[in-house]
Amino acid sequence: MDVDSSSLQQWQQKVLELTLLSQERGDPALLWGVEVTKCLLEAGLQVPSVELGQLLISNLCWSNNGPMLWKYIEQAMRTQLLNSLHILALLTSRVIPYRQPQPEAYRLYLELLNRYAISSAFLDVASSQEKTVKAVDEALQLSQIFGTPVTELGQTAVLFLFTVISDLLDATAEDWGLQAGWSEKQCILTGSTGQYDMEIDVENDINEKRHRHQENLRRTNPVMAMEVIGKLMEHKRTSSLLRLARQNMPEQWSGLFQRLKLYESQSSLSNSKTATELFIQLSCCIQRGISQEFQPSQHRTIRALIDTESSTSLFEHNHGVGRAASWLPFDMFMEDAMEGKQLPTTSAIEILAELIKSLQAVNGASWQETFLGLWIAALRFVQRERDPLEGPVPHLDTRLSILLSITPLAVMKIIEEEERILQSEGNIAIGDFATMNKLDKVRKGLGTRRAASVSSLKILGQFEGLLVPPQSVVSAANQAAAKAANLVSSLDGRNASFDGLSSNDNSSRTGGNMWHLIVEACIARRLVDSSAYIWPGYVGELVLPHSTAVEASPWSAFMEGATLSVSLKNTLIATPASSLAELEKVYHIAINGLDEERIAAASILCGASLIRGWNVQEHTVRLVVKLLSPPAPPEYHGSGSHLVAYAPLLYTVLLGVTSTDTVHVLSLYGLFPEVAVALMPICEIFGSISPTVPQTLNSGEDISVYMVFSCAFLLLLRLWKFYRPPHEHCLLGKGAPVASELALEYLLLLRNNHLASSFNTTSENSTKENDQYLVERPSVLGSNLPEAKIPVKGQIPGTSSPTQPVFIDSFPKFKAWYCQHKACIASTLSGLVRGNPVHQIADRLLNMMYRKTSKGGTLVSTPGASTSSSLTSSSGSIGEEASLRPLLPAWDILGAVPFVVDAVLTACAHGRLLPRELTTGLRDLVDFLPASLAAIVSYFTAEVTRGVWKPASMNGTDWPSPAANLQNIEAEIKEVLAATGVHVPSLMVGGNAPATLPLPLAALVSLTITFKLDKASEFLHGVAGPALESTAAGRPWPSTPIVAALWAQKVRRWHDYIVFFSSRTVFKQDKHAVVQLLRSCFAAALGSSNSLMSKLTVHGGVGALLGHGFRSHLAPGGMSPVAPGFLYMRTNRAIYDIMFITEEILSLVVEAARGLSTMGMNEQCGQTGKSAYRLKSCQLSLATAMAKVKQASTLGASLLCVTGGSGLVQMLYQETLPTWFLSGNGTKPRIGSNLSILEGYAIAHFSILCGACAWGINNSSLSKKRAQIINYHLEFMVSALQEKISVGCEHATWRTYVLGFLSMMITCAPNWISDVNLETLRKLATGLRRWREPELALALLEGGGRTAMSAAAEFVMSF
Repeated sequence: MDVDSSSLQQWQQKVLELTLLSQERGDPALLWGVEVTKCLLEAGLQVPSVELGQLLISNLCWSNNGPMLWKYIEQAMRTQLLNSLHILALLTSRVIPYRQPQPEAYRLYLELLNRYAISSAFLDVASSQEKTVKAVDEALQLSQIFGTPVTELGQTAVLFLFTVISDLLDATAEDWGLQAGWSEKQCILTGSTGQYDMEIDVENDINEKRHRHQENLRRTNPVMAMEVIGKLMEHKRTSSLLRLARQNMPEQWSGLFQRLKLYESQSSLSNSKTATELFIQLSCCIQRGISQEFQPSQHRTIRALIDTESSTSLFEHNHGVGRAASWLPFDMFMEDAMEGKQLPTTSAIEILAELIKSLQAVNGASWQETFLGLWIAALRFVQRERDPLEGPVPHLDTRLSILLSITPLAVMKIIEEEERILQSEGNIAIGDFATMNKLDKVRKGLGTRRAASVSSLKILGQFEGLLVPPQSVVSAANQAAAKAANLVSSLDGRNASFDGLSSNDNSSRTGGNMWHLIVEACIARRLVDSSAYIWPGYVGELVLPHSTAVEASPWSAFMEGATLSVSLKNTLIATPASSLAELEKVYHIAINGLDEERIAAASILCGASLIRGWNVQEHTVRLVVKLLSPPAPPEYHGSGSHLVAYAPLLYTVLLGVTSTDTVHVLSLYGLFPEVAVALMPICEIFGSISPTVPQTLNSGEDISVYMVFSCAFLLLLRLWKFYRPPHEHCLLGKGAPVASELALEYLLLLRNNHLASSFNTTSENSTKENDQYLVERPSVLGSNLPEAKIPVKGQIPGTSSPTQPVFIDSFPKFKAWYCQHKACIASTLSGLVRGNPVHQIADRLLNMMYRKTSKGGTLVSTPGASTSSSLTSSSGSIGEEASLRPLLPAWDILGAVPFVVDAVLTACAHGRLLPRELTTGLRDLVDFLPASLAAIVSYFTAEVTRGVWKPASMNGTDWPSPAANLQNIEAEIKEVLAATGVHVPSLMVGGNAPATLPLPLAALVSLTITFKLDKASEFLHGVAGPALESTAAGRPWPSTPIVAALWAQKVRRWHDYIVFFSSRTVFKQDKHAVVQLLRSCFAAALGSSNSLMSKLTVHGGVGALLGHGFRSHLAPGGMSPVAPGFLYMRTNRAIYDIMFITEEILSLVVEAARGLSTMGMNEQCGQTGKSAYRLKSCQLSLATAMAKVKQASTLGASLLCVTGGSGLVQMLYQETLPTWFLSGNGTKPRIGSNLSILEGYAIAHFSILCGACAWGINNSSLSKKRAQIINYHLEFMVSALQEKISVGCEHATWRTYVLGFLSMMITCAPNWISDVNLETLRKLATGLRRWREPELALALLEGGGRTAMSAAAEFVMSF
């Protein structure tokens, strides 16, 4: 309660008189304390009393500096009449500056500090906390010194302790004659410079004995001060408080240790052995004390679980249980990157780099282990498709790009991140142990990421089975080996015997392998230098041919100025470039040369350098994308767009990037948003121009406005997957693919966000990094298109700057078509009025398409047309045929195409148009304007989903018949599924029912099988193929087998590919089939002996899970069984409803934990009673079971993340896990608590790994979303810990889950903790204390950062 000033003065006078009287009488301290307590109660003051402390210390310093008063103060501190924190703060500010004239007081102060600085009553001020904090702050000027308001008790304690140690250190150094490292000593506490500001009355006639006593105290007090500091640092409580200071006040902490090292150095120069030893001991003591951070291996509950793999070989059998299973997410990520049905929002380099860091942290592995696991996974990834099936999917070239370009760039990104920290070492103070510990680790041999990377590359040469090159790259591998051999030969001074390797020699016996290609790729990225050539076994045992000399690179001749002739051009197209300078010269010709030179240069850039120029691929893709936005020539002053003059160049580039592998390479580098922004002005401009006479090149090829537009338009549509059926354009539930991802606006939003991110990057280091990884960060690539003419909002198309956001409103023609496209999806066509320009264009198109079809009768008419506008027979000449073609801008034609298609499909449905004539007319329309295929596909896919059209009989008369091979296709699909343990009774094979398809689907498949399979038609297949597959998969069985049978008849070499991809349809429509496949994945990976697929599960591991791609070998009877994991990786993107998968995978992880742990017990221990299941017994079996449990959780996390990404992980945290724990899902009676412990750990590891893979462990763009989800989940934990809700599972399972989850979050993902609400952290710490887990609770609070410093300090002082 508050006391008025007059009453307070009366009370103070009374206390002073009482104290003086007690001193005169020599009253015991206890009696004095009783009397003072009465006075406090009478005055209505709280205990401990801030007012009493201020009164006594003011009286003590220095008018009443007697021994009795010191005793009284000590008694008051012991009985908590006074708060020790407050009293020590007052004494610190008053005694230390006057330690020389008052050595006795200084000694007594040190004694009090030694006793009460670590007292449990340090923070016992609940009744007067605000007063105490304010008083301590005023006494020590904490707010002023540290530049932050001091308002909390824990914060005050940390700052007080840091201040005391700092002042004692400075005072001791000054007493020993040492000087601070700056001209004016900065005393944190008082600001004094060593001079005494006030004179203390000292009796002149003091006797000699007392004088000697004081001198002795002055001599010994510094030593005692150092001892007090050392004792404080050795105490667990104070060392924890100082650790908080180090973590949250790095600048002040660095200053303290700079002075400490300076004092240590000065004392050694002054030959003060005692001082030097004490400073060294203090430095070691402080480092030892504050370095005692929480380690999960010290945790008694999970100690046996974390280190289960200590005795396991690094990569045991490569396919079995062991450390190799920890790197399964690498395999799954790479396989998922091959799936073309997803829209990548960022580059695979950035995603893989984050995954590498996450797995290294979660697995607790060294960087050498991590990089080796990465390289082995990448090699497995390539070997998985040494002999891929033929089909329109990414093949070996894309896999090699991931191995030799994406992976080295991801490793380089991680290494440079660490080296930027090392570069700042000169700016890191000696005492910054948070950073210095990292620096110490990276200095120790293989501890550095670069050294670990080099070491892993050396070890990689031992995995000979994975290093055998595919036949297509044997020549490149031989060349890489010969290059190294020649260099080693020249260094050794020997007669080179390796010059005989020919680039045309594809014999695998020459010795070059994937190791040589990987090393060359790493040398190109400066991950390693040419000293790798002298590694043991790198060239020493090679057997190289001697018949032919190595051919000179055509690029050398080109760089020396050779004319770009046809032969040189063709050679350069087929030979990858080896340097950025070569690529830049080609790009310069493409921009500034003549038309023929531009075409040649564009063809070179889009040739082997783009697909197989692995050492420079990141530069090639950047330059190719820049070619899509060429700058305006200096002499250009026209009113139109300069892009028209670049038509031959643009056409060449567009054709060059339309192949499946090339598009996929662009997606790997995250360039879809940038490519889309480059394509939109091309579409807008060329689609608005009326066609003229095609331009004929020297090669004889015609380039028309329609072809440039169509190539650009269809490529743009492929980027945002417009062909998905309408029912995929809606939300499928929380966490499912979002509708916006299927919209063009999403691509533009990504690009604009990348652009904004690039503007926010201002630091020198970040700029340097972005310059190197131009192709890695789409935002940076955008900033490297300085002359691209990309329209933005409010500007004329073709005249804008790429440094501004791009909106679809800037492209009116494109926007009009886009709105029509969405309207076509949403509802049937309507509103076309006769006489409308669109109606007139539609009639002209119909006349062009069916000029020879009718013989006087009405066959086809557009909506609203009368018989006078009907199509009649026409047998005109070629000139008449040309006159029928509407030479209109492409956008005008596209606007009429949906009405044309609707008219012809309606006519066919009513018998006025034969199916063959329908197909022929549509093909004529596509030949006339290839871009019209987009409108045809959009219309047909929408109409199929409406279900209003009658079925078409695929009888071979009206429509093509699948009868010749339909039953075989169906049977083979069932075989593929059965081989992976999936049995679907509803799949009927054979039967007498006629094969039918919905009329729009029949028309679509009939149209697509008329397209040629050549390079010139790839841009058509890139749109039509996925649309046909997706549309057929959405229809009931057997629509997909019918479509598959028809295409298998057309392209027999695609048979196996068609069968395999048709088998995915089952999982789109049958959840039970998905569950069966998931179970098969777990059985294969874990080597379950009970699995029906015994031939795939002998050893388990990655090999059994993913197998060897489409075919394990070239089986004479067709396809070999496909591994279940490989089938799932090609299926998961096709599953409509993925919401149930989270719960299924969690159940499988738990089921594996229960089954595997029990199996391990039974195998090793037998059924000998409950005592046999103790954790201390059967340690070998527990270790084996734990390794498989971890393997199961790793598999579950990998499957979950590739299926639904962060959306399903969010559902796991917010819905699935809480529901599972509350319901006790699947709980069964236990025979021992150890099994429950393993189960809880499996769920914890699964959850952490899911979060790490989905969100990363560092701060990123996902940090805000991640923080919300983590907070939600931890609040659920708090509710259970506070017993507001009760969990239904066993307590041992729940306890292990909580402890395991929090322990791994602290050690593996500390950045997650800093995002957690402070109140949630407090409640978690309280709950953990009730579980007798104080170390874990403190580590959790420490991870909360500066905002949680006070809470952590209060927690420290409370136990």
